[in-house]
Amino acid sequence: MVIFSPVTVGQVSFLLGILPIIGAWIYSEFLEYKKNSLSTKLRHSEVSLVEVEKDVVKEDDRAVLLEGGGLQSASPKARTSATASPIFRFMLMDEAFLIENRLTLRAISEFSVLLAYFYLCDRTDFFNSSKKSYNRDLFIFLYFLLIIVSAITSFTIHNEKSPLTGKSILYLNRHQTEEWKGWMQVLFLLYHYFAAAEFYNAIRIFIAGYVWMTGFGNFSYYYVRKDFSLARFAQMMWRLNFLVLFCCLVLNNSYVLYYICPMHTLFTLMVYGALGILNKYNEIGSVIALKIIACFLVVILVWEIPGVFEVLWSPFTFLLAYTDPAKPNLPVLHEWHFRSGLDRYIWIIGMIYAYYHPTVERWMEKLEEADWKRRMSIKTAVSVVSLTVGYLWFEYIYKMDKLTYNKYHPYTSWIPITVYISLRNVTQQFRSYSLTLFAWLGKITLETYILQFHVWLRSAVPDGQPKLLLAMIPDYPMLNFMLTSSIYVAISYRLFDLTNTLKIAFVPSKDNKRLVNNIVTATAVSCALYFISFVFLKIPQMLV
Repeated sequence: MVIFSPVTVGQVSFLLGILPIIGAWIYSEFLEYKKNSLSTKLRHSEVSLVEVEKDVVKEDDRAVLLEGGGLQSASPKARTSATASPIFRFMLMDEAFLIENRLTLRAISEFSVLLAYFYLCDRTDFFNSSKKSYNRDLFIFLYFLLIIVSAITSFTIHNEKSPLTGKSILYLNRHQTEEWKGWMQVLFLLYHYFAAAEFYNAIRIFIAGYVWMTGFGNFSYYYVRKDFSLARFAQMMWRLNFLVLFCCLVLNNSYVLYYICPMHTLFTLMVYGALGILNKYNEIGSVIALKIIACFLVVILVWEIPGVFEVLWSPFTFLLAYTDPAKPNLPVLHEWHFRSGLDRYIWIIGMIYAYYHPTVERWMEKLEEADWKRRMSIKTAVSVVSLTVGYLWFEYIYKMDKLTYNKYHPYTSWIPITVYISLRNVTQQFRSYSLTLFAWLGKITLETYILQFHVWLRSAVPDGQPKLLLAMIPDYPMLNFMLTSSIYVAISYRLFDLTNTLKIAFVPSKDNKRLVNNIVTATAVSCALYFISFVFLKIPQMLV
């Protein structure tokens, strides 16, 4: 087996960190097995049954007293284990600690094995590669086949009430937005798999739709919940960056290769900052208006005035630099400038729509209570206007060539998004329907976006764009598509679960002291591992 790229310090540090965890997990499983075996023997023992029960009760009482601090153990080791920090208990292989955290150790081990699979698929010749091939008929056939299957198997009518009005309005409800993300993501992925270049402008709209939802969703949460806590912030950053951080480390890729992640992180931070600053005044409409105007002014300053972007972001070059091996002469911040600039306004539009969401729901409520003739005339007018605007946008904007369209996109992407929202919510029936298969796919869009680079497509080199397909069944493109897609979606869903499991374990929602301790410990351990790896890997090379 040939490895395509040299081993890096980050990869060695990951390996040094993960091997003890896998060992601890295996040992914890052994301890759990031994504990269960002992319990089974005790339950089935016919000797001194009453005495055994008394001993068990005494041990349980003793354990409760120890946990409550009502009884001091005579063993210094027990006292040390109870008071030591988790990292030291792990290093000492404390059996009670390992059993208690067995499921977390298992999740980390499984996560690391999946990352190793990424490396195997994309950085070795263990699997073959094949070239992309585009056929419009096949592309459209596959997509509409999925729609038909989804409609037959997962068509659902939702009857939930609006939390704002208590009635079945469901304007831009969660089922609808998840479904929206799902069908966009499928087209986005098929576009990459088949190199469907003719759909480039549509893909730009889909990405704008995701960014619009970043503004809409985050504004809705912070405006309603008023939760600007450290825990909420950490959980948000974990969701957006946990998986991509380890992909960058293990595969030696730049953060901006997975541009969706830094882009959503940036705009999430901007929404958080906009509502978090002077948040006690968010109930005042004029304050929200000033904050939204300030957001527009910041975007204009950074992206519209030449030179400001470079000055602002140059200190973060270490994080946001990216050089495509196929285009080595471009400035290192070019990709970040291009990607973030395309959707620089749409997140603010999402904020505006979120702010007026309750108002629109109240309008819809009144409309549904109006007489049939008035209701139908208004809905017909909305539909006709939306379709007319959508047609004009399609005819005069969407049909532009790629480079010209990119110039207009930041200022016009809100048009098709608004048209879609209007038509999707024009009647109560449309609002209550959803295809749950697409909604399910919508929940794992982050994972499917990241994983496509490594277990579905291939680049074979650090920071390379995935120009090839992973070929597990060479010379059988459709069978290969079926197999690799099945594995790809299954791993994506599993990583979605693992990310949430580990978030619960390491990012407590109501314990800031523990959260800060976890951050400090993780930083210290990462630095120590990196230093040791650097010594192991670089010093011998320098001495040669």
